[in-house]
Amino acid sequence: MVEVYKVCFYYIGIFFLVYLFGYATFLFLSVIIGSTTLYTSKKKTILKNQLEEDYYIPVSIIVPAYNEEVTIVDTIKSLLMLNYSLYEIIIVDDGSEDDTSEKVIDAFNMKKIARPIPIQISCQELRYVFETKGHKVPITLIKKNNGGKADALNMGINAAQYPYFVCMDADSVLQHDSLEKIMKPILEYDNVVAVGGVVRPCNDVEIQNGKIVKYQLPRNVLACMQVLEYDRSFLAARILLDKFNGNIIISGAFGLFKKETVIAVGGYDTSTMGEDMELVMKLHVFCKKFNKPYVIKYASDAICWSQAPEKLKDLCKQRRRWHIGLFQTMMRYRTMFASTKYGLVGMISYMYFLMYELLSPYVEIFGVITVIIAIAENLINVPFMISFFLIYALYSAILSLTAFFSRVQTIDLQLKVTDVLKAVLLCFFEISFLRFIIAWVRTTALIGYKKKKKNWGRIERKKINVK
Repeated sequence: MVEVYKVCFYYIGIFFLVYLFGYATFLFLSVIIGSTTLYTSKKKTILKNQLEEDYYIPVSIIVPAYNEEVTIVDTIKSLLMLNYSLYEIIIVDDGSEDDTSEKVIDAFNMKKIARPIPIQISCQELRYVFETKGHKVPITLIKKNNGGKADALNMGINAAQYPYFVCMDADSVLQHDSLEKIMKPILEYDNVVAVGGVVRPCNDVEIQNGKIVKYQLPRNVLACMQVLEYDRSFLAARILLDKFNGNIIISGAFGLFKKETVIAVGGYDTSTMGEDMELVMKLHVFCKKFNKPYVIKYASDAICWSQAPEKLKDLCKQRRRWHIGLFQTMMRYRTMFASTKYGLVGMISYMYFLMYELLSPYVEIFGVITVIIAIAENLINVPFMISFFLIYALYSAILSLTAFFSRVQTIDLQLKVTDVLKAVLLCFFEISFLRFIIAWVRTTALIGYKKKKKNWGRIERKKINVK
Protein backbone atom coordinates (compact mmCIF):
# COMPACT_ATOMS: atom_id res chain seq x y z
CA MET A 1 0.00 0.00 0.00
CA VAL A 2 2.86 2.36 0.84
CA GLU A 3 4.35 1.75 -2.60
CA VAL A 4 1.02 2.58 -4.24
CA TYR A 5 0.86 5.81 -2.24
CA LYS A 6 4.38 6.71 -3.32
CA VAL A 7 3.58 6.14 -7.01
CA CYS A 8 0.35 8.17 -6.74
CA PHE A 9 2.05 11.07 -5.01
CA TYR A 10 4.91 10.94 -7.51
CA TYR A 11 2.54 11.53 -10.44
CA ILE A 12 0.53 14.06 -8.46
CA GLY A 13 3.76 15.93 -7.80
CA ILE A 14 4.59 15.95 -11.50
CA PHE A 15 1.11 17.29 -12.29
CA PHE A 16 1.46 20.16 -9.83
CA LEU A 17 4.95 21.05 -11.09
CA VAL A 18 3.71 21.19 -14.70
CA TYR A 19 0.56 23.11 -13.69
CA LEU A 20 2.45 25.68 -11.62
CA PHE A 21 5.19 26.02 -14.22
CA GLY A 22 2.60 26.78 -16.91
CA TYR A 23 0.82 29.32 -14.71
CA ALA A 24 4.05 30.96 -13.53
CA THR A 25 5.34 31.25 -17.10
CA PHE A 26 2.11 32.79 -18.37
CA LEU A 27 1.93 35.20 -15.44
CA PHE A 28 5.59 36.19 -15.83
CA LEU A 29 5.21 36.91 -19.54
CA SER A 30 1.96 38.76 -18.90
CA VAL A 31 3.38 41.07 -16.24
CA ILE A 32 6.56 41.79 -18.21
CA ILE A 33 4.65 42.53 -21.42
CA GLY A 34 2.02 44.47 -19.50
CA SER A 35 4.55 46.64 -17.68
CA THR A 36 6.47 47.28 -20.89
CA THR A 37 3.27 48.26 -22.68
CA LEU A 38 2.31 50.73 -19.94
CA TYR A 39 5.76 52.36 -19.90
CA THR A 40 5.79 52.60 -23.70
CA SER A 41 2.35 54.21 -23.66
CA LYS A 42 3.44 56.73 -21.04
CA LYS A 43 6.58 57.57 -23.00
CA LYS A 44 4.50 58.22 -26.11
CA THR A 45 2.26 60.52 -24.12
CA ILE A 46 5.25 62.48 -22.83
CA LEU A 47 6.65 62.78 -26.36
CA LYS A 48 3.19 63.69 -27.72
CA ASN A 49 3.53 60.76 -30.11
CA GLN A 50 -0.09 59.62 -29.87
CA LEU A 51 -3.09 60.01 -32.09
CA GLU A 52 -4.54 63.47 -31.59
CA GLU A 53 -8.08 64.00 -32.81
CA ASP A 54 -10.72 66.67 -32.30
CA TYR A 55 -13.27 64.38 -33.88
CA TYR A 56 -15.58 62.76 -31.35
CA ILE A 57 -17.54 59.62 -32.13
CA PRO A 58 -20.95 59.86 -30.44
CA VAL A 59 -21.43 57.33 -27.63
CA SER A 60 -24.21 56.41 -25.19
CA ILE A 61 -23.31 55.65 -21.56
CA ILE A 62 -25.68 53.09 -20.03
CA VAL A 63 -25.85 52.73 -16.25
CA PRO A 64 -28.08 49.91 -14.97
CA ALA A 65 -29.22 50.52 -11.39
CA TYR A 66 -31.05 48.46 -8.80
CA ASN A 67 -31.41 49.94 -5.29
CA GLU A 68 -28.46 52.30 -5.86
CA GLU A 69 -29.78 55.42 -4.07
CA VAL A 70 -26.50 55.77 -2.13
CA THR A 71 -24.20 56.11 -5.17
CA ILE A 72 -26.24 56.89 -8.28
CA VAL A 73 -26.22 60.72 -8.08
CA ASP A 74 -22.44 60.90 -7.59
CA THR A 75 -21.94 58.50 -10.47
CA ILE A 76 -23.99 60.72 -12.81
CA LYS A 77 -22.18 63.87 -11.61
CA SER A 78 -18.86 62.25 -12.43
CA LEU A 79 -20.11 61.41 -15.94
CA LEU A 80 -20.96 65.07 -16.53
CA MET A 81 -17.30 65.96 -15.89
CA LEU A 82 -15.86 63.81 -18.68
CA ASN A 83 -13.53 65.39 -21.23
CA TYR A 84 -15.76 64.47 -24.14
CA SER A 85 -18.17 66.47 -26.26
CA LEU A 86 -20.68 64.10 -27.80
CA TYR A 87 -22.39 61.58 -25.54
CA GLU A 88 -25.59 60.87 -23.67
CA ILE A 89 -26.25 59.35 -20.24
CA ILE A 90 -28.94 56.68 -19.87
CA ILE A 91 -29.86 55.46 -16.38
CA VAL A 92 -31.97 52.29 -16.34
CA ASP A 93 -33.73 51.75 -13.01
CA ASP A 94 -34.39 48.01 -12.96
CA GLY A 95 -37.44 48.11 -10.70
CA SER A 96 -35.62 49.45 -7.63
CA GLU A 97 -37.39 49.16 -4.28
CA ASP A 98 -35.63 52.20 -2.82
CA ASP A 99 -35.49 55.86 -3.93
CA THR A 100 -33.00 55.41 -6.80
CA SER A 101 -35.26 57.08 -9.41
CA GLU A 102 -36.45 59.80 -7.04
CA LYS A 103 -32.87 60.75 -6.16
CA VAL A 104 -31.98 61.11 -9.85
CA ILE A 105 -35.16 63.05 -10.74
CA ASP A 106 -34.68 65.53 -7.89
CA ALA A 107 -30.92 65.98 -8.33
CA PHE A 108 -31.13 66.77 -12.05
CA ASN A 109 -34.60 68.37 -12.28
CA MET A 110 -35.90 65.79 -14.73
CA LYS A 111 -39.28 65.84 -16.46
CA LYS A 112 -41.46 62.93 -17.47
CA ILE A 113 -41.75 62.52 -21.25
CA ALA A 114 -43.73 60.35 -23.67
CA ARG A 115 -40.79 58.85 -25.55
CA PRO A 116 -41.34 55.62 -27.49
CA ILE A 117 -38.44 53.17 -27.25
CA PRO A 118 -38.13 50.70 -30.17
CA ILE A 119 -37.56 47.22 -28.72
CA GLN A 120 -34.83 45.63 -30.83
CA ILE A 121 -33.69 43.38 -27.99
CA SER A 122 -36.24 41.68 -25.74
CA CYS A 123 -36.47 43.10 -22.20
CA GLN A 124 -38.91 43.65 -19.35
CA GLU A 125 -41.76 46.16 -19.73
CA LEU A 126 -41.12 49.89 -19.61
CA ARG A 127 -42.85 51.90 -16.87
CA TYR A 128 -41.89 55.51 -17.62
CA VAL A 129 -39.15 57.76 -19.03
CA PHE A 130 -37.75 60.97 -17.54
CA GLU A 131 -35.35 63.32 -19.32
CA THR A 132 -33.40 66.52 -18.86
CA LYS A 133 -31.38 68.58 -21.32
CA GLY A 134 -30.37 71.29 -18.88
CA HIS A 135 -26.87 69.91 -18.37
CA LYS A 136 -23.73 69.34 -20.41
CA VAL A 137 -25.30 66.34 -22.18
CA PRO A 138 -28.80 64.81 -22.21
CA ILE A 139 -29.66 62.56 -19.26
CA THR A 140 -32.40 59.96 -19.62
CA LEU A 141 -33.91 57.95 -16.78
CA ILE A 142 -35.80 54.79 -17.69
CA LYS A 143 -37.83 52.92 -15.09
CA LYS A 144 -38.70 49.31 -16.00
CA ASN A 145 -39.88 46.12 -14.38
CA ASN A 146 -37.18 44.12 -12.65
CA GLY A 147 -35.35 41.68 -14.89
CA GLY A 148 -31.74 41.79 -13.73
CA LYS A 149 -28.64 43.67 -14.83
CA ALA A 150 -28.48 42.09 -18.30
CA ASP A 151 -32.12 42.93 -18.94
CA ALA A 152 -31.55 46.54 -17.82
CA LEU A 153 -28.59 46.83 -20.19
CA ASN A 154 -30.73 45.51 -23.04
CA MET A 155 -33.30 48.22 -22.33
CA GLY A 156 -30.50 50.80 -22.34
CA ILE A 157 -29.26 49.52 -25.71
CA ASN A 158 -32.79 49.84 -27.12
CA ALA A 159 -32.93 53.44 -25.91
CA ALA A 160 -29.40 54.39 -27.01
CA GLN A 161 -29.33 56.87 -29.89
CA TYR A 162 -25.64 56.52 -30.80
CA PRO A 163 -23.70 53.77 -32.69
CA TYR A 164 -21.50 52.85 -29.70
CA PHE A 165 -22.40 52.40 -26.06
CA VAL A 166 -20.47 52.15 -22.81
CA CYS A 167 -21.82 50.04 -19.98
CA MET A 168 -20.78 50.75 -16.40
CA ASP A 169 -21.92 50.05 -12.83
CA ALA A 170 -23.92 52.49 -10.71
CA ASP A 171 -21.29 52.40 -7.95
CA SER A 172 -18.44 53.41 -10.25
CA VAL A 173 -16.78 56.65 -11.36
CA LEU A 174 -15.01 57.29 -14.67
CA GLN A 175 -11.81 59.29 -14.69
CA HIS A 176 -12.12 62.59 -16.60
CA ASP A 177 -10.29 61.22 -19.68
CA SER A 178 -11.56 57.62 -19.56
CA LEU A 179 -14.26 57.99 -22.20
CA GLU A 180 -11.83 59.63 -24.60
CA LYS A 181 -9.29 56.85 -24.06
CA ILE A 182 -11.69 53.93 -24.37
CA MET A 183 -12.96 55.45 -27.63
CA LYS A 184 -9.45 55.85 -29.05
CA PRO A 185 -9.19 52.29 -30.49
CA ILE A 186 -12.27 53.08 -32.61
CA LEU A 187 -10.20 55.75 -34.38
CA GLU A 188 -7.03 53.66 -34.55
CA TYR A 189 -8.38 50.32 -35.77
CA ASP A 190 -10.95 49.11 -38.27
CA ASN A 191 -13.87 46.86 -37.34
CA VAL A 192 -13.69 47.35 -33.57
CA VAL A 193 -16.72 45.70 -31.95
CA ALA A 194 -15.70 46.01 -28.28
CA VAL A 195 -13.13 47.68 -26.02
CA GLY A 196 -12.44 46.83 -22.39
CA GLY A 197 -11.30 49.36 -19.81
CA VAL A 198 -9.43 49.08 -16.52
CA VAL A 199 -11.23 48.75 -13.19
CA ARG A 200 -9.48 49.96 -10.01
CA PRO A 201 -10.88 50.05 -6.45
CA CYS A 202 -11.83 53.57 -5.35
CA ASN A 203 -12.09 52.88 -1.62
CA ASP A 204 -10.60 55.89 0.26
CA VAL A 205 -9.64 57.61 -3.02
CA GLU A 206 -10.69 61.27 -3.36
CA ILE A 207 -11.95 62.33 -6.80
CA GLN A 208 -12.62 65.94 -7.79
CA ASN A 209 -13.86 67.05 -11.22
CA GLY A 210 -13.07 63.58 -12.54
CA LYS A 211 -9.44 63.72 -11.37
CA ILE A 212 -7.68 61.92 -8.54
CA VAL A 213 -6.75 64.57 -5.95
CA LYS A 214 -5.74 62.14 -3.23
CA TYR A 215 -4.67 58.55 -3.73
CA GLN A 216 -3.99 56.11 -0.94
CA LEU A 217 -4.43 52.43 -0.37
CA PRO A 218 -7.72 51.60 1.39
CA ARG A 219 -7.67 51.63 5.17
CA ASN A 220 -9.70 48.45 5.06
CA VAL A 221 -7.28 45.50 4.84
CA LEU A 222 -9.56 43.38 2.67
CA ALA A 223 -10.09 46.19 0.15
CA CYS A 224 -6.35 46.89 0.13
CA MET A 225 -5.54 43.31 -0.86
CA GLN A 226 -8.08 43.57 -3.67
CA VAL A 227 -6.18 46.58 -5.08
CA LEU A 228 -3.15 44.31 -5.56
CA GLU A 229 -5.32 41.57 -7.00
CA TYR A 230 -7.08 43.90 -9.48
CA ASP A 231 -3.82 45.44 -10.71
CA ARG A 232 -2.26 42.02 -11.24
CA SER A 233 -5.33 40.84 -13.16
CA PHE A 234 -5.86 43.90 -15.37
CA LEU A 235 -2.14 44.43 -16.04
CA ALA A 236 -1.22 40.84 -16.70
CA ALA A 237 -3.41 38.58 -18.83
CA ARG A 238 -5.51 41.25 -20.53
CA ILE A 239 -2.60 43.14 -22.08
CA LEU A 240 -0.98 39.92 -23.28
CA LEU A 241 -4.23 38.54 -24.73
CA ASP A 242 -4.84 41.90 -26.41
CA LYS A 243 -1.74 41.35 -28.54
CA PHE A 244 -3.55 38.70 -30.60
CA ASN A 245 -7.19 39.82 -30.27
CA GLY A 246 -7.63 37.16 -27.58
CA ASN A 247 -9.53 38.84 -24.76
CA ILE A 248 -12.71 36.91 -23.96
CA ILE A 249 -13.88 39.01 -21.02
CA ILE A 250 -14.61 42.71 -20.64
CA SER A 251 -15.54 43.85 -17.16
CA GLY A 252 -19.20 44.78 -16.74
CA ALA A 253 -18.03 47.80 -14.76
CA PHE A 254 -16.52 49.48 -17.85
CA GLY A 255 -16.80 48.30 -21.43
CA LEU A 256 -17.47 49.79 -24.86
CA PHE A 257 -19.46 48.00 -27.57
CA LYS A 258 -20.66 48.56 -31.11
CA LYS A 259 -24.43 48.75 -30.85
CA GLU A 260 -25.20 47.28 -34.28
CA THR A 261 -23.16 44.13 -33.64
CA VAL A 262 -24.51 43.61 -30.13
CA ILE A 263 -28.08 43.82 -31.44
CA ALA A 264 -27.17 41.32 -34.17
CA VAL A 265 -26.08 38.74 -31.55
CA GLY A 266 -29.18 39.31 -29.43
CA GLY A 267 -27.77 41.57 -26.72
CA TYR A 268 -26.94 40.49 -23.19
CA ASP A 269 -28.02 37.05 -22.03
CA THR A 270 -30.42 37.35 -19.08
CA SER A 271 -30.01 33.70 -18.04
CA THR A 272 -26.39 33.96 -16.89
CA MET A 273 -24.58 35.63 -14.01
CA GLY A 274 -21.62 36.36 -16.28
CA GLU A 275 -23.41 38.46 -18.88
CA ASP A 276 -20.28 40.53 -19.56
CA MET A 277 -18.07 37.55 -20.44
CA GLU A 278 -20.93 35.77 -22.25
CA LEU A 279 -21.42 38.76 -24.57
CA VAL A 280 -17.73 38.94 -25.50
CA MET A 281 -17.56 35.18 -26.18
CA LYS A 282 -20.72 35.50 -28.27
CA LEU A 283 -19.14 38.30 -30.31
CA HIS A 284 -16.09 36.12 -31.02
CA VAL A 285 -18.27 33.20 -32.14
CA PHE A 286 -20.60 35.38 -34.24
CA CYS A 287 -17.79 37.13 -36.10
CA LYS A 288 -15.88 33.90 -36.71
CA LYS A 289 -18.99 32.05 -37.88
CA PHE A 290 -19.94 34.68 -40.45
CA ASN A 291 -16.33 35.54 -41.40
CA LYS A 292 -16.74 39.14 -40.28
CA PRO A 293 -13.46 41.01 -39.72
CA TYR A 294 -13.45 42.19 -36.11
CA VAL A 295 -11.24 43.54 -33.35
CA ILE A 296 -11.79 43.38 -29.58
CA LYS A 297 -9.33 45.73 -27.85
CA TYR A 298 -8.19 46.49 -24.31
CA ALA A 299 -7.58 50.14 -23.36
CA SER A 300 -5.03 49.89 -20.56
CA ASP A 301 -5.20 53.63 -19.80
CA ALA A 302 -9.01 54.00 -19.64
CA ILE A 303 -9.73 53.81 -15.92
CA CYS A 304 -12.95 53.23 -14.04
CA TRP A 305 -12.89 53.58 -10.25
CA SER A 306 -15.22 51.12 -8.57
CA GLN A 307 -15.98 50.04 -5.01
CA ALA A 308 -14.36 46.88 -3.70
CA PRO A 309 -16.22 44.92 -0.98
CA GLU A 310 -14.92 45.70 2.51
CA LYS A 311 -16.61 42.78 4.24
CA LEU A 312 -15.54 39.18 3.72
CA LYS A 313 -19.14 37.98 3.31
CA ASP A 314 -19.71 40.55 0.54
CA LEU A 315 -16.49 39.54 -1.20
CA CYS A 316 -17.53 35.89 -1.03
CA LYS A 317 -20.91 36.72 -2.59
CA GLN A 318 -19.17 38.59 -5.39
CA ARG A 319 -16.65 35.83 -6.15
CA ARG A 320 -19.29 33.11 -5.96
CA ARG A 321 -21.29 35.04 -8.57
CA TRP A 322 -18.23 35.55 -10.76
CA HIS A 323 -17.34 31.85 -10.66
CA ILE A 324 -20.86 30.71 -11.53
CA GLY A 325 -20.89 33.19 -14.42
CA LEU A 326 -17.52 31.88 -15.60
CA PHE A 327 -18.76 28.29 -15.39
CA GLN A 328 -21.95 29.08 -17.33
CA THR A 329 -20.07 30.85 -20.11
CA MET A 330 -17.26 28.30 -20.44
CA MET A 331 -19.77 25.45 -20.65
CA ARG A 332 -21.96 27.27 -23.17
CA TYR A 333 -19.00 27.88 -25.49
CA ARG A 334 -17.13 24.64 -24.81
CA THR A 335 -16.83 24.00 -28.55
CA MET A 336 -14.09 26.65 -28.53
CA PHE A 337 -11.87 24.36 -26.44
CA ALA A 338 -8.56 23.88 -28.30
CA SER A 339 -10.40 24.57 -31.56
CA THR A 340 -8.29 25.79 -34.47
CA LYS A 341 -11.50 27.22 -35.94
CA TYR A 342 -11.24 30.07 -33.40
CA GLY A 343 -7.49 30.47 -33.78
CA LEU A 344 -5.53 31.64 -30.74
CA VAL A 345 -8.77 32.53 -28.94
CA GLY A 346 -9.61 28.83 -28.72
CA MET A 347 -6.05 27.54 -28.40
CA ILE A 348 -4.78 30.01 -25.78
CA SER A 349 -7.50 32.25 -24.33
CA TYR A 350 -10.10 29.56 -23.71
CA MET A 351 -7.44 27.14 -22.44
CA TYR A 352 -6.07 29.74 -20.02
CA PHE A 353 -9.47 30.59 -18.54
CA LEU A 354 -10.36 26.92 -18.31
CA MET A 355 -7.14 25.75 -16.63
CA TYR A 356 -6.17 28.77 -14.53
CA GLU A 357 -9.51 30.42 -13.80
CA LEU A 358 -12.35 27.90 -13.83
CA LEU A 359 -10.43 24.84 -12.60
CA SER A 360 -7.75 26.58 -10.51
CA PRO A 361 -9.66 26.63 -7.18
CA TYR A 362 -10.27 22.90 -7.41
CA VAL A 363 -6.61 22.28 -8.18
CA GLU A 364 -5.54 24.48 -5.25
CA ILE A 365 -7.89 22.79 -2.75
CA PHE A 366 -6.85 19.37 -4.06
CA GLY A 367 -3.24 20.41 -3.54
CA VAL A 368 -3.85 21.38 0.08
CA ILE A 369 -5.64 18.08 0.77
CA THR A 370 -2.83 16.15 -0.92
CA VAL A 371 -0.20 17.88 1.22
CA ILE A 372 -2.13 17.11 4.42
CA ILE A 373 -2.45 13.42 3.48
CA ALA A 374 1.21 13.24 2.47
CA ILE A 375 2.31 14.70 5.81
CA ALA A 376 0.05 12.29 7.71
CA GLU A 377 1.52 9.33 5.78
CA ASN A 378 5.08 10.65 6.12
CA LEU A 379 5.44 10.71 2.35
CA ILE A 380 6.68 14.26 1.95
CA ASN A 381 9.80 16.20 2.74
CA VAL A 382 8.31 18.92 4.94
CA PRO A 383 11.31 21.32 4.81
CA PHE A 384 11.35 21.03 1.00
CA MET A 385 7.60 21.61 0.83
CA ILE A 386 7.86 24.74 2.99
CA SER A 387 10.78 26.03 0.92
CA PHE A 388 8.85 25.39 -2.30
CA PHE A 389 5.80 27.24 -0.98
CA LEU A 390 7.89 30.21 0.20
CA ILE A 391 9.63 30.47 -3.17
CA TYR A 392 6.27 30.35 -4.95
CA ALA A 393 4.83 32.98 -2.58
CA LEU A 394 7.86 35.24 -3.09
CA TYR A 395 7.66 34.84 -6.87
CA SER A 396 3.94 35.66 -6.88
CA ALA A 397 4.48 38.61 -4.54
CA ILE A 398 7.17 40.09 -6.81
CA LEU A 399 4.86 39.84 -9.82
CA SER A 400 1.96 41.37 -7.87
CA LEU A 401 4.09 44.28 -6.66
CA THR A 402 5.53 44.79 -10.16
CA ALA A 403 2.01 45.07 -11.53
CA PHE A 404 0.90 47.39 -8.72
CA PHE A 405 3.85 49.80 -8.86
CA SER A 406 3.82 49.82 -12.67
CA ARG A 407 0.19 50.88 -12.64
CA VAL A 408 0.78 53.55 -9.98
CA GLN A 409 3.80 55.05 -11.71
CA THR A 410 2.41 55.07 -15.23
CA ILE A 411 -0.72 57.01 -14.22
CA ASP A 412 1.31 59.41 -12.06
CA LEU A 413 -0.14 58.59 -8.65
CA GLN A 414 1.86 59.43 -5.55
CA LEU A 415 2.22 56.85 -2.79
CA LYS A 416 3.13 57.46 0.83
CA VAL A 417 5.89 55.39 2.39
CA THR A 418 3.28 53.77 4.63
CA ASP A 419 1.31 52.70 1.54
CA VAL A 420 4.42 51.16 -0.01
CA LEU A 421 5.08 49.17 3.16
CA LYS A 422 1.42 48.17 3.38
CA ALA A 423 1.47 46.91 -0.23
CA VAL A 424 4.63 44.86 0.37
CA LEU A 425 3.27 43.33 3.57
CA LEU A 426 -0.27 42.62 2.39
CA CYS A 427 0.74 41.06 -0.92
CA PHE A 428 2.00 38.03 1.03
CA PHE A 429 -1.27 37.79 2.95
CA GLU A 430 -3.24 38.10 -0.28
CA ILE A 431 -1.29 35.24 -1.84
CA SER A 432 -1.07 33.05 1.25
CA PHE A 433 -4.45 33.51 2.94
CA LEU A 434 -7.03 35.46 0.94
CA ARG A 435 -6.26 33.42 -2.16
CA PHE A 436 -7.17 30.16 -0.40
CA ILE A 437 -10.31 31.62 1.16
CA ILE A 438 -11.48 32.74 -2.28
CA ALA A 439 -10.43 29.37 -3.72
CA TRP A 440 -12.71 27.64 -1.22
CA VAL A 441 -15.60 29.99 -2.06
CA ARG A 442 -15.15 29.32 -5.76
CA THR A 443 -14.82 25.56 -5.17
CA THR A 444 -18.16 25.45 -3.37
CA ALA A 445 -19.88 28.00 -5.64
CA LEU A 446 -21.56 25.34 -7.76
CA ILE A 447 -23.10 23.49 -4.81
CA GLY A 448 -26.85 23.95 -5.14
CA TYR A 449 -26.13 25.83 -8.36
CA LYS A 450 -29.43 25.06 -10.11
CA LYS A 451 -31.52 26.38 -7.22
CA LYS A 452 -29.61 29.60 -6.66
CA LYS A 453 -28.03 30.31 -10.04
CA LYS A 454 -29.93 33.61 -10.38
CA ASN A 455 -29.42 34.72 -6.78
CA TRP A 456 -26.82 37.47 -7.06
CA GLY A 457 -26.65 38.41 -3.38
CA ARG A 458 -26.70 42.00 -2.17
CA ILE A 459 -23.40 43.80 -1.50
CA GLU A 460 -23.28 46.79 0.87
CA ARG A 461 -22.65 50.13 -0.86
CA LYS A 462 -20.85 53.20 0.49
CA LYS A 463 -20.99 56.78 -0.73
CA ILE A 464 -18.25 57.49 -3.27
CA ASN A 465 -15.78 60.23 -2.32
CA VAL A 466 -16.56 62.50 -5.30
CA LYS A 467 -16.43 66.32 -5.23
